[in-house]
Formats: sequence, structure tokens, C-alpha cells
Amino acid sequence: MAIPQALATVILYLSISAAATTATTAVDFNYPAIFNFGDSNSDTGEVTAGTGEILDPPYGQSYFKRPSGRFCDGRLIIDFLMNAMDLPFPNAYLGAVGAPRFLNGCNFAAAGSTILPATATSVCPFSFGIQVAQFFHFKLRVTELLAKGNKFKKYIPPADFFSRGLYMFDIGQNDLAGAFYSKSEDQLIASIPTILLEFETGVKKLYDQGARNFWIHNTGPLGCLAQNVAQFGKDPSKLDEFGCVSSHNRAAKLFNLQLHALCTKLQAQFVNASVTYIDIFTIKSDLIANYSRYGFEYPITACCGYGGPPLNYDSRIRCGQTKTLDGSSATAKGCSDATDYVNWDGIHYTDAANQFVSSQILTGKYSDPPFYDKMPFLLKLKF
Repeated sequence: MAIPQALATVILYLSISAAATTATTAVDFNYPAIFNFGDSNSDTGEVTAGTGEILDPPYGQSYFKRPSGRFCDGRLIIDFLMNAMDLPFPNAYLGAVGAPRFLNGCNFAAAGSTILPATATSVCPFSFGIQVAQFFHFKLRVTELLAKGNKFKKYIPPADFFSRGLYMFDIGQNDLAGAFYSKSEDQLIASIPTILLEFETGVKKLYDQGARNFWIHNTGPLGCLAQNVAQFGKDPSKLDEFGCVSSHNRAAKLFNLQLHALCTKLQAQFVNASVTYIDIFTIKSDLIANYSRYGFEYPITACCGYGGPPLNYDSRIRCGQTKTLDGSSATAKGCSDATDYVNWDGIHYTDAANQFVSSQILTGKYSDPPFYDKMPFLLKLKF
């Protein structure tokens, strides 16, 4: 088993801020609840509950030991972040079976979702605007239940958690990646302002309803996902030095540049609020470019897939499935050791890669504003 040597002995001692009374715009991490909006990068069971979609083993094998509604062999970035803040893993809004506790927040992220409204051909109906509407329904229902007494208080957040909680966003990847199937690169780039206007509208609705703490991830290097390399990287001239599709990464960079500008604008506009922009693109790009330094062996090849090297990805068959392809039975199997791989199923990262990305986020170096002097917890990397 390849253990990331650069990380195996790392313990990040992150100091508590000495200032007991910081400015209202500071990141303090004393959040009682998390309300998350996004796509499969942070979906903890929303789309599987909402659409009845089944994830087969080996999804979940590395941590939960069974499929958990996450498109991963284990934990997602949001799981690591909430664990670091001493909060439980987030429950999906639609995952109501088993009476989940929403005391510390709720997760509205759904795999396949986009910022732009869903259409008849969309993979997922739960676009960003729908997720925001679900949040408002959730908040209204919580308010109604709180008015009925103490019976539900251990399951739902107190009223003040909605203003004190952290609102997290990780969405936009599908708007870009999906558009490449029908638009030129120039057309896609021209559509970015429209995408971000929709995002701004949703964020402002949340602010108007009392949200004050915003945590916004940019999008990662889409061109380095095996799915996109398989579809758009057949011509080697379309790939960069790391084997990633150049056009997709250019689009992601331009999207992130404009998203960062929007966050700066909101930082100025939102009174008594904090807006933190997280540069996921740089963290993931560094991991892919320097994968061996961090103990990984395969930066782009899917751990769970079909077809073998170099990508081990076939769009016709998803991880864990068995189908008849070209007249023969085929199974998309998992690899023997997922910690060797950055990519899990051609689209999503492994538990080990998500842990690395989370450790870098929590250094505070990849955020605007930076927050490395305001971290009230100790993060131990558990490889």
C-alpha cells in the first residue's frame, strides 16, 4: 500500500486566534451548523434519495464499508471539513429515512446538479435555485416544529443557528463540463457571466434571509478528470504536459477568475458578513502535477472503472456495474488499493485524495481572505 510519505507524519497544529473579539467579517470556525449547496463533490446522499439512483459496491469501500450515497470510495471534502470542526457528517435533505439529525445543519448538494436551472435533458433536477428553495422550505419547517415545543429540538437546529451557521458552496463543475458537449470553448466562456449571475442571485437570497457566513469553493481542473480526457483528449495535441485537456482547464480558470471577482464584490456588499473564497483548483492541480511527492501513483487513471490503462474509464459502464459491452459481459471493478489513486471513478476523487485536498484547505493558505491564524482545531491526517 502506498502511504503518502509527505503526509503520513504530518500533524497540522493550527493555533487558536488570540483575539477573543474579532471583526464581524472574520472567519472564526465556531459554527454550530453547516448548510451546504453543491454537486457530487459534496453530495452525501441527496440524489440517491431523491431519484432512487443506486450506487453499487465498491462505492464506500474504504471508509463506510458500503455505499453511503457518496460518489467516492469513502469520505468527501465536506466530511473532512466538518470532522475538523468537530461536527458530524452532514445528512442529506432528502435522506429522511431513519430520522436523521439535522441539529448541526443540512446538505442540499445533489450529484449532477448545475448552477443554471435544470432542463429536460439535465442529469439532475436539483439545480442551485432548487437547492436554495429546498433550504427555505427546510427553514420554514424547522420554525414550525420549534414552535410546537421541545419534542423535536434534538433533531433540528435552533432558530439562531441559521444566522450563525456556515453556508458552503461547491457547484459549477457540471455547468462547464456539460457545456463542452454542445458548445465551443468560446461559447462556453461567453456564458460564464450568465452562470455566475444565477449563482449570485441564489447567494443574495440566502443573505436576505439571514445567512452571514459564506464559504465558496471554486471549481477544480476539469481537464484532468478521466471522463473528460477520454471524450475530449483523443488528440494528444489537446492535452497539456500533465495529460489534462487544455480547453477544460482554461475554461475552469476563467470561471474561477470571475467567481473570485464576484466573491470580492460580495465581501464589499454584504454588511456584517464573511465571504471566504477557497482555491480548490490550485490545490488539486498541485496534487496532479506532483502526485508522486504526495505518495500517489496514478494522478488521472480511475481506480474503479473499465478498460484498463491509461484511463481505466468507459462512459458506457459506471463503477460497480456489470453490463454487456461489445457482446461480452464487463464489470467496472475497483482497484486493489485506492490510496494509490487520485481519481476514484473517472469523475470523482478518492477518499485519500479528498483527505489531501482538505488538509491543504485547512492550512488557510488557499483562501481569500486567508484564515491560518484563526483555526481552533487540530487536524490529524489519518492515512
